Amino acid sequence: MLMAHPEVLRKLVGQYETLKKLYAETGSAGTRRRMDDVAYTLCVSTGTRDVDTALVTARRQLSGPRRTRSLIL
Repeated sequence: MLMAHPEVLRKLVGQYETLKKLYAETGSAGTRRRMDDVAYTLCVSTGTRDVDTALVTARRQLSGPRRTRSLIL
């Protein structure tokens, strides 16, 4: 299974949380569209179908052990 780079996931989770707070404060349609776009990208990046599952999956991936690839020469 392909996995998004941890920095990409961190950025997406942060963006989503920021936009969610902003939307709760303003109710702006533009903010909602941006939030929906980030939610979609999170779902694609985590292989999930809804944003709540995507957030759980992203946080689990971010909290897990770092995986490194060995280079065989």
